[in-house]
Amino acid sequence: MDGKVKIFVVCCNRLLRESIARILRQKTEFEILAAQPLVSTFRDQLAESSADVLVLDSLDFLLGAPGRTSEAPALRRSLACVLIAMADDPSRFLTAIRRGARGYVLQDASAADVVSAVRTVAGGQAVCPPGYTRVLFDFVAAQAKELPDGRKRARWGLTRREQELVPLIGRGLSNKEIGNYLGVSEQTVKNHIHRILRKVGVSDRLSIFDACQTESSPLSTKNVGYSA
Repeated sequence: MDGKVKIFVVCCNRLLRESIARILRQKTEFEILAAQPLVSTFRDQLAESSADVLVLDSLDFLLGAPGRTSEAPALRRSLACVLIAMADDPSRFLTAIRRGARGYVLQDASAADVVSAVRTVAGGQAVCPPGYTRVLFDFVAAQAKELPDGRKRARWGLTRREQELVPLIGRGLSNKEIGNYLGVSEQTVKNHIHRILRKVGVSDRLSIFDACQTESSPLSTKNVGYSA
C-alpha cells in the first residue's frame, strides 16, 4: 500500500481511545486522522475524511438505527473496520461480520495484536481470534445445510426476514440473541415469531423449525394459541 494508512479511531472509553491512538502513532506506516468518542456527528465526519481504516470499540455504529439491517453507510466505500476490546461472544462476532467488520479483536488482546489487526485489515485481509475460525466454519456449514429448505419455507408464505429467523430459531437462539445477530430489537424478533407461528400453524417456537422442514401444506391456524 502506497503512503500511510489513514486511521479514524472512535472509542467510547477515553482511556482506551487515547491508548489505541498512542500505540498506532508509534508506527510510521499509520496516520491518525482523529481519535474521538462516538458522537452524533461522527458519521458525517467519517464520510468527509480520507480514512482507510476505522477502529471501533462498539458495535453501535455498525448496527445503526434500531430495526435497520443494511450495513453502515461509511462501510459502503473501501473503508475497513476493526472492532477492538470486544467481548468473547461468538454471536456478537457473527453480527459484526454480517455488518461489514473486517477485524475482531478481543478484550484480552495485546497492543501487538491490535497493531497486527489494523495492519492486516489495511492490507485488504480479514482477521479474528484463532478460536473464532471454527465459529465461521460452523456458521457457513450451517447456512449451506439450510439453503435447500429455503423454497420450502417460502411455500408457507414467509417473508424473507421471517425465513431468516427459522434456522436461528432451530439453533435454539433466544429472541435477544437473534436480535443481536440480525441487528434488530428483541421486540421486533418477537413480532416476527408471532407472525411465523400464525402462518405455519404451530403453537410454540420449538415446532417452527421442524414444521418448516416438511413438504406438507400449512396446518390449520384455527383455535391455535401462539407463544413467542
